[in-house]
Amino acid sequence: MGGIVGIDVGGTFTDLFYSADGLGVDAVLKVPSTPDDPSRGLIDALKAADVAPASLDVILHGTTIATNAVIERRGARCALITTAGFRDILELGRRDRQRMYGLTGVQQPLIPRAMRWEVAERLDHRGTVLTPLDEAGFARLAAALAQEDVDAVIVSFLHAYANPAHERQAREILKAANPDWEIVISSDVVREYYEFERTSTAAVQGYLQPLVSRYARNLDGKLRDLGFDRQTLVMQSNGGLIPLGQLHERAANIVRSGPAAGVMAAAKLAAEAGFTHVITGDMGGTSYDVAVVVNGLLRIAETTELDFRVPLRLPMIDVHTIGAGGGSIAHVDRGGILQVGPRSAGAVPGPVCFGRGGTEPTVTDANAVLGRINADQPIGMKHLARLDIDGARAAMAALGAPLGLGIEETAEAILTIVNHVMARRTRLLSVEQGHDPRIFALVAFGGAGPLHGAAIMREVGIRTMLLPPHPGVLCALGCAVADLRYDLSQTVEQPLSEVAEGFAGEVLTRQRADGEARLSASGTPLESVVVGHAAEMSYLGQIHTLRAVVDPDWDHARLVEAFEEVYRREYGNTLGDIPVVLVSLKTSVQGVRAKPESRPAPVEAQPAPSRASRPVYFGGWLTTPIYDRRDLAPGMHFHGPAIIEQADTTSVVEPGMRARVDAFGNILIEVA
Repeated sequence: MGGIVGIDVGGTFTDLFYSADGLGVDAVLKVPSTPDDPSRGLIDALKAADVAPASLDVILHGTTIATNAVIERRGARCALITTAGFRDILELGRRDRQRMYGLTGVQQPLIPRAMRWEVAERLDHRGTVLTPLDEAGFARLAAALAQEDVDAVIVSFLHAYANPAHERQAREILKAANPDWEIVISSDVVREYYEFERTSTAAVQGYLQPLVSRYARNLDGKLRDLGFDRQTLVMQSNGGLIPLGQLHERAANIVRSGPAAGVMAAAKLAAEAGFTHVITGDMGGTSYDVAVVVNGLLRIAETTELDFRVPLRLPMIDVHTIGAGGGSIAHVDRGGILQVGPRSAGAVPGPVCFGRGGTEPTVTDANAVLGRINADQPIGMKHLARLDIDGARAAMAALGAPLGLGIEETAEAILTIVNHVMARRTRLLSVEQGHDPRIFALVAFGGAGPLHGAAIMREVGIRTMLLPPHPGVLCALGCAVADLRYDLSQTVEQPLSEVAEGFAGEVLTRQRADGEARLSASGTPLESVVVGHAAEMSYLGQIHTLRAVVDPDWDHARLVEAFEEVYRREYGNTLGDIPVVLVSLKTSVQGVRAKPESRPAPVEAQPAPSRASRPVYFGGWLTTPIYDRRDLAPGMHFHGPAIIEQADTTSVVEPGMRARVDAFGNILIEVA
């Protein structure tokens, strides 16, 4: 293998992981993100690492461009065309409410009602044409849309999952009307029923496609100008990679790509260290992302709510996000209560201590005031010789004065609040899902995760925390260890007795061929191809489905047997002779890449040498030893309170905790 780079563009920092030979770690670093042009931050990271793009075999990339576009509502101007009677499907949704008790709350559809139209056409749930598409009327509508200055047109017809013929007719008419439009048909994005979710997913794809296409072209051009003529692979939300050149048709698939990469890397490193039950906590500059890994398996969500009534019906690693990061702003609400987030100072102007014009105190400012961050070694801020501690203290004083709190008390209160918010979300995904947190290890990463992981594990009841060798850039590392992946699905929604023998096998075989063709088109060198097939089934009359691993060669009897095995495992029995419904068929095609592997080192138990000490506030000022991560070899151990400093983050070991370094260079922290 030659040189590889993993780069994750976050809201505050852009992280880089570089390996010159594809095996070791030669550089990790953080640079400020550039929200006005995220690709510029990526190029800045390459330059800061002194990496010549022409020397690289591959660049692996995670990005927040799609996520931020949805959150900030700065995607494309789109038109949506539906079957007559379904114009308002985005508002109708599932009768959910933004707030459980009360009718308050505002919905912001990605496509406003004035930009949504209806056409005459109708299929039944089997795909049989009931009303042919009114081609003449559709052509008139397309001509009218040409006057609306839209970037993308989305077509979502009722039951198009069963028969996409009408949507394909519509696409050809739209192409003839305006070849410059980005055209999205729902059956190409997700071939499943759930009319609301399918339409919403197609709307997200259309909303993002022009923006993401421009970004891909811009990034590709900049890299080629620097001499890079190899493959750039982009992380998807399902934990797999796709080539940059395919990004325009899979824009919705890269929502939350960075957090997915982090979970992938955390699960891999934890498994190597012997932990199969893992809670991942990724705290960056703007958000805290938490996920759960049980028995070494990542949890995949079929539908994810990007915002109120903006569901995305695509397989995604199940990551829950809240607005709690290093840049989260502390403020006093109308009731006189101290709150933290979700508003963030972001990359610009950033926390007060960064000296870039920020005036509102943040979580990072609180850590700096309490001595947890080394003021003389700002991470990811090469232009800054020293953090502005005086400015941060002044901001704390102004915030705490109306509350009757001193500077340190205010800073500690900020950390207590944000730690409680993150612990509450962690508890939601563990204790409230029936999991005992005492058998899980917390993998804390991101630029701010190791600063707060000890407090979270203590509050939730987790006994062990694992700090990877490079936690601050773990999402970038996750990009480097991921494989290519395509997920394909198709709704059937028929009792098995009405499905022709061999039909399921034909669909699964066609899906496999489609996925393998996409792998081949990527041009990426692969070591192997792994294919998985599954069927979602239910008993007749049930709403919810269960997924069973299946084989294309199986007959109906074997499909029923597989479903009953899963049903019995889940509920303890079966429902006897009630007919089984084949709801949908799914295939995942994974192209396995050569990637860096961790190698255990000899372990020699010995006390760890501290580099220095400084006062750090833990309910009071304590003289605290400072450890350099580069000095910590496998087998070394020490007790808290302690601060561990490295190029990409700072880690806190609280009083009453102990730490040791394992054979893979991870630091394991436990309550003493």
